Amino acid sequence: MVQPIRFRPHHFLCSLGFQGEGYSSAFTANMGEIVDGKLRNAGGENTRITVTFVADSICTPCPERRDLGCVKINTIKQLDQRHAKALGLRDGDCITWGEALRRIKANVKPGSLATLCQNCQWLELGACEAALERLHNG
Repeated sequence: MVQPIRFRPHHFLCSLGFQGEGYSSAFTANMGEIVDGKLRNAGGENTRITVTFVADSICTPCPERRDLGCVKINTIKQLDQRHAKALGLRDGDCITWGEALRRIKANVKPGSLATLCQNCQWLELGACEAALERLHNG
């Protein structure tokens, strides 16, 4: 059986909006492999994801990762707490990417990322908000 991908709560929205940019070339390649190679491919909605509140499958090659944490741990913890609450996620939950998309669509309205993703350095690019609008529009 294929091992589930591990995601911090805020990485569900990051994966929705991913457009091929990241902290380093290794980080971007890894995130592209996960998002484009698994989640956005045919059958990707059935991909299993386990929720964690420590470094996850996306964090693995991040230059800001420190063991199971991050140099921006306070910001990351706040992002994770807000996203977990919005999406109804708890540590150890296992859901599919399709279920994650349904939760995002039901609980995260366009225009809400300024609050939900407050202090995220990627927010200003607008890719996540555009992806959220596409999800809501069908």
